[in-house]
Amino acid sequence: MRHTLPIAPQFYVTAPQPCPYLDGRMERKLFTALQGDHAQKLNDTLSKQGFRRSQNVLYRPSCAECSACLSARIRVADFVPSRTQKRIVRRNMHLRRNATSPWATEDQYALFRRYLDDRHADGGMADMDIFEFAAMIEETPVRSRVIEYTTSQPDAQTRSLTAVCLTDVFDDGLSMVYSFYDPDLAAQSLGTYLILDHIEIARDAGLPFVYLGYWVPGSRKMGYKAGFSALEIYKAGQWQPIGDPADHRAELHPLSVDPISEQVARISLPEARLARD
Repeated sequence: MRHTLPIAPQFYVTAPQPCPYLDGRMERKLFTALQGDHAQKLNDTLSKQGFRRSQNVLYRPSCAECSACLSARIRVADFVPSRTQKRIVRRNMHLRRNATSPWATEDQYALFRRYLDDRHADGGMADMDIFEFAAMIEETPVRSRVIEYTTSQPDAQTRSLTAVCLTDVFDDGLSMVYSFYDPDLAAQSLGTYLILDHIEIARDAGLPFVYLGYWVPGSRKMGYKAGFSALEIYKAGQWQPIGDPADHRAELHPLSVDPISEQVARISLPEARLARD
């Protein structure tokens, strides 16, 4: 006889620390370990409820002062690029895409360091060494890919690494876990291009969504995500069209936050099949 029981991970909350998106705010995260035979199923299920993966941990912002971090994804079938986005695609047509297993290289780390030093010199990853970088790329208990983008050199015999994205493959889409690119090529809008190319990858694979991480009303760092059509956000326990970004300012208020115990109680967990003699 076979029956099912929910997978029951333990959830924890991090200590408060300065918010990277909104000045003067403090952030904390609700998180659980991602390991064992059911890691892929847990990743798929919780990611549809606003969680993100970092190595072997799944987390979701759970701050005391606001609930502004809203998970965002693009509906691939309904996405229509803007004129600006079409120009960005044409501008980067020379790039060659190569999807590989999650394995870190020295070239990746060199590009990563240049990107951090230029864009996020004061960020939480600023001191990451090559071993920590390798862990970020390789310590994944789920189906992941490293997608590299390269450019031909003048001699046409070699190619240089231009951009990289660590991507998880869900049962319903692609999740852009972390991306970085050549900071000297700002005119190519590589960050936007990586998203546009992931939409094409998902479309070719028959996957309905591309998950972008968090969109934060009031944060200029995250504002660009609202520029993609067919964007949905996870809010009030369901996915919904983003609509007018200004309509989500209420999430900046402390009264928008539910107690941790209520947040955990509302999490839907996958079921594990158990055999019984």
